[in-house]
Amino acid sequence: MKIKILVIDNEQPIRKAMVKMIEHFNTDDQYVIFEAEGVRTGIDAIQQINPDILFLDIELDDGLAFDIFKEVNDLQAQLIFTTAHNHYAVRAFEYSALDYLLKPISPSLLNNVLIKAMQNIDKVNLKSQIQIMLDTINKNQTHEQKIALKDINGIKITKIKDILYCEANGPYTTFFIENEKEVTVSKNLKEYEVLLGALNFVRCHHSYLVNLGKVKSIDKTDGLTIHLENNAQIPISFRKKDEILNAIEKLYIS
Repeated sequence: MKIKILVIDNEQPIRKAMVKMIEHFNTDDQYVIFEAEGVRTGIDAIQQINPDILFLDIELDDGLAFDIFKEVNDLQAQLIFTTAHNHYAVRAFEYSALDYLLKPISPSLLNNVLIKAMQNIDKVNLKSQIQIMLDTINKNQTHEQKIALKDINGIKITKIKDILYCEANGPYTTFFIENEKEVTVSKNLKEYEVLLGALNFVRCHHSYLVNLGKVKSIDKTDGLTIHLENNAQIPISFRKKDEILNAIEKLYIS
């Protein structure tokens, strides 16, 4: 059975160019490609086609891509957003582990996301991912904010407040979560330092990113060590000492 791909973009030249690129990569004749140009036609196409992979432009002539999800709440597709604005909702995509492409779209990056989407056809947690994305866009930066972590087994949705610390593992990052099994994702620690930095996560060492909300104590007798609520012990590099102490003082001492 062929993979059904739907491309929704209001700019016909861009849409046609994307379709042409996808057709170029369709060497094994494994895709069948459909098109739509707006919110209304996109909803109709989704309901009729039930796509396996959906490329969705954010800004459409008759609304925003997010309007589609108000009517389509049972979408089971690999979702890839496209946008010409590198600041527009990008952080929301990253929190939700949703893929996105920046315009003008690179053929090599398009091929990469196609390959990844094909590999994850049966690994969909889209409803939860979309909700995380919408919460972030709406600045619902609450104590209950969530993040989607994608590993080889699928996607795990977890509350950010429950993350104890993250550890660098080469090009990967391992998340240690309260009362949960650790999760290893294929992004480096620097990306999560940027993503979680505004939520009281601090890089205390080149290999560790710590949730300051989980710090139980700091021990200076054996060098510099953070003791977390789960009794994990995380080293502090000497050059990070003042930054960590200042951050903890700011968070806990009024």
